[in-house]
Amino acid sequence: MIPSSYPDRAEIARLSARMLLEIKAVHFNASQPFTLASGLPSPTYIDCRKLISYPRIRATLMDFLTVTVMRNAGFEAFDNIAGGETAGIPFAALVAERMALPMTYVRKKPKGYGRNARIEGEMREGQRVLLVEDLTTDGGSKLSFVDAIRETGAQCAHTAVIFYYGIFPETEKTLGDHGITLHHLCTWHDVLAEARAGGHFDEATLAEVEDFLNDPRAWQAARRS
Repeated sequence: MIPSSYPDRAEIARLSARMLLEIKAVHFNASQPFTLASGLPSPTYIDCRKLISYPRIRATLMDFLTVTVMRNAGFEAFDNIAGGETAGIPFAALVAERMALPMTYVRKKPKGYGRNARIEGEMREGQRVLLVEDLTTDGGSKLSFVDAIRETGAQCAHTAVIFYYGIFPETEKTLGDHGITLHHLCTWHDVLAEARAGGHFDEATLAEVEDFLNDPRAWQAARRS
């Protein structure tokens, strides 16, 4: 069912951050930084996959994501909802159910046998496709998924995520240059504010995380030397 009412954008961001903190999907560790997919260090890590195990939070966030996309892109803007392998698949299914639209998913690479397909499910030429993922860091991984969708003759100009890092200024330009608009619920800045308000971490840890968020490249460079 499509949600008929919803909070404003700021309240959605605050509540989304609160829910991620509540299920301990957020990890801060400045003394032993995490390693990102890029190989660079970070005092922050988020695991949105945990959301699938919390039905009430999962349902609320999917309502938020659905109404955010409809508010920003239009109520009749899409014909197909595609999930990116693997984390995006369950969330795409939940959004598709709410929007009463077909659901497909996109493999990271062809499976190597059978039809050697990257698109699973039925995607038709000319369909307007929304790509759903759990999160985006710098937007790079979205480009391959979007290209695979466009190769079918379908259109893909929007991607929606639960969590957007929001600290690398090149992200939205990278996506924009590829003709993609990003929709999201909350960022690290929202999570930091809610973590501080709720006393989820000690102040020294929060201060180190804030330093990272304000200048992530400098923070990473200092810890690689």
